[in-house]
Amino acid sequence: MMEKLLIICVFVGIIHMIETLAYSVRLAGLKTGKLVVALSLFNIIVIVSRTANMVQAPLTGKLGDAVQSKEDLPVLLHQLQTILLAASIGTIAGALLIPSFVSIFSRMISHLEVAGSVPKMMKNITSIHTLEKAKKHVKRPRWIMLSQLRIGGVPKRLLLLNLMATTIYTVGVLSTLYASTLEPTLSKSILMSSGLINGLAMITLAVFVDPQVAILTEKVMKGESTKQSMNKMVGTLVISRLCGTVCAQILLVPAALYIAWICKLIP
Repeated sequence: MMEKLLIICVFVGIIHMIETLAYSVRLAGLKTGKLVVALSLFNIIVIVSRTANMVQAPLTGKLGDAVQSKEDLPVLLHQLQTILLAASIGTIAGALLIPSFVSIFSRMISHLEVAGSVPKMMKNITSIHTLEKAKKHVKRPRWIMLSQLRIGGVPKRLLLLNLMATTIYTVGVLSTLYASTLEPTLSKSILMSSGLINGLAMITLAVFVDPQVAILTEKVMKGESTKQSMNKMVGTLVISRLCGTVCAQILLVPAALYIAWICKLIP
């Protein structure tokens, strides 16, 4: 069981790291001046990472299958909390890698423009020669970046929406799994609700968060705003994402109880 938990933690950590690194695609688009190509790459990365989050449902389902009685619930709860911790660690790892991936994604955008398609681009950038050259794009995060992260100028509503969506997105599958073990007689209807919960989070991100970031990116391209303001927004969004994964820890049990209560009301 420990091996399964480790695999799930690594998988979830990678998902949240990729989600965090997706912000750097917009910064790379500004750096290269090829925003349209950058947005195409951004959409691909986001779709893959957000869809991959659903894959953890059958993986974590195995942990729920091991629950035979109420005495096993504390063990399951600890396992789910460990998975949420992996989400936070993945977000932190992604934040630290953003400076490097701005440079790497800048190269990928150029390759995509030349190749004309993602499969051809992947074939070009996965050559041994290209991978060896990628080392020079690795950059250390600097403390000065943290000193520039002030909320002033960044819409607080945007940060709150990003935090809420990340919390729901992070805890959705896990809370439904825990709720299904609390109410075994309703397990099927509870587990089927996980897609609806994650869908709500993805709609919030797609409708309320991503467009506002896109608007600011466009303003920077037109010279109506500075690159520093974009860097600040990306930094504060990353912090709100991290806070969202922490809030998921707090809301895991309350969310499970709420989901179980809602499913009880359904005739």
